[in-house]
Amino acid sequence: MIAIPIPWNRSKWSTMSFTSTLYLCPVLDLLLVNVPPEWQAEVRLGLQEALVNAAKHGNKLDPTKTIIVKFTVTNNEYSWVIVDQGQGFAEGCQCLRSRHLEVQTLPIEEAENGRGFSILHEVFDSVHWNRDGTQLTLSKAVSSTREKQPSIC
Repeated sequence: MIAIPIPWNRSKWSTMSFTSTLYLCPVLDLLLVNVPPEWQAEVRLGLQEALVNAAKHGNKLDPTKTIIVKFTVTNNEYSWVIVDQGQGFAEGCQCLRSRHLEVQTLPIEEAENGRGFSILHEVFDSVHWNRDGTQLTLSKAVSSTREKQPSIC
């Protein structure tokens, strides 16, 4: 079940919540309503990665746990805050040590993890986890987005 107040107003925060699941298509569709069509594929990929991480790694796919997403659009940027009910990052986790660093390259092909972190930094202009590792804030600047065209494969 997805809970969301409608409509999504410019420059006001809206909130949606849903139980931990990997079926994210309807959630992503709602989060992309106000994103320009030419940026939707790239932003969808980034948001999907963030939501999968919240459901899978944060909430351990526990259907009794909820993911909350707050989102807004202003004249300057698009922003999303994703909160899970997991335990957060373990002490000494690479995520904690590098949560403010830019990631320039993908991990080696054989690596089982780490691509999501790179994807987030490629798609969004700002990627920030809270101290506990249970809240991720993503933003994409409008001016920066206009200068940096989406990746086309």
